[in-house]
Amino acid sequence: MGTWREIRGFPVAVRLLLVNQLGVNTGFYLLIPYLALHLGENLGMSAAVVGVVLGVRNLSQQGLFLIGGSAADRLGARGVIIAGCALRTAGFALFALGDGLPVLLAASVLSGLAGALFNPAVRAYLAQEAGERKAEAFALFNVFATTGALIGPLLGSALLLVDFRACALTAAGVFAVLTVAQALVLPAREVPPRQDSVLADWREVAGDRAFLGFALAMVGMFTLENQLYLLLPDGARQATGWDGAAGLVLLVGTLTNLTLQMRVTRALTTGGHRARWIAVGLTLMGVAFLPPAMVAGSSSDGWLDAAPVLAGAVLLHLGVVIASPFVMELIPGFGRPELTGTYFGIFYVVSGVAAALGNTVVGWAMDTGGRTGAEWLPWVCCALFGPASAAGVAWLHRRGALPPGPPPVPAARVAPAEERSHA
Repeated sequence: MGTWREIRGFPVAVRLLLVNQLGVNTGFYLLIPYLALHLGENLGMSAAVVGVVLGVRNLSQQGLFLIGGSAADRLGARGVIIAGCALRTAGFALFALGDGLPVLLAASVLSGLAGALFNPAVRAYLAQEAGERKAEAFALFNVFATTGALIGPLLGSALLLVDFRACALTAAGVFAVLTVAQALVLPAREVPPRQDSVLADWREVAGDRAFLGFALAMVGMFTLENQLYLLLPDGARQATGWDGAAGLVLLVGTLTNLTLQMRVTRALTTGGHRARWIAVGLTLMGVAFLPPAMVAGSSSDGWLDAAPVLAGAVLLHLGVVIASPFVMELIPGFGRPELTGTYFGIFYVVSGVAAALGNTVVGWAMDTGGRTGAEWLPWVCCALFGPASAAGVAWLHRRGALPPGPPPVPAARVAPAEERSHA
């Protein structure tokens, strides 16, 4: 009840963006996890060609976040969000209708460009509409995104009983509905004319050393989040000898997010600078890898060994629950409101590149640990990422380089919401 009341307390635009993110993640995870299987087994493509198709999609998205952010600032976030959803509709439909490599590459480019457009635009729009309640808005955003990431694979696995095209067309249909809904309901906001150039915007943001330092400090958060799909599932599979154990990692993490996100964010907004909670969350994300490290390579009962891995997944998600809303809340505060989209775009470019390097380190540690018998090595490596990032955030805070953020919400203002949640 408390969460639904929280949602109703936001403007219609914010509520639509929350539903939009539910649909975006449902459609995305309905298709993408099964794309490599379709390309390899159904179409008979080599692993190298599959890697090219998937890489083109990822590069199209990661490399163009800056374009999407600038477009949101210059053209208005609403139009960019609509265009992004329309492009993903077309891209996912192409995955269903074409089997040739040129068509599949075009589908990958379109779907990647779509994400590059609407990801920063949605966050910029949400930050502007939420006002002083950015942390709560982004916490709800995480809840809806996590729900979509849970629904999508379940629906996709059911549709695969028909065929891959059913998955792709359903996903395209989800994005088509979102496109129409946004065009009809999402309010337009006037964008004042700008005299300076886009390059001037980029130079201004790129010259913000405090912001770039903050983005680099987030390498720990993004690298460790990615281990939900790499190291933790691998650890669960090795402990149990069962491939399905990887799904348990995602399940317990999802339940942690859905259960605790709003409660934790609501409680933490009552006191302390946002940097404190970001550092706490990052540290906890690092600590999450210590329980699995203690049993890595042991020869005891597999299911007992899986318990520390699942405990690590819970702690990792709890760290994300604590830190993520406040990270998103701080980003717009680094610069002018007119550059909110650009700040989000550059943030995702910088942190994405840094996280890719971090994942390379984790991959090296996994290979080295497996080759030398030091199975604990990748876990300890990840455990160090969290405190290192937390130290970076704390250092920036001590230097006064971080935005102040909104004033703490008095506990008296939070209490009624808590009481209503029990009604």
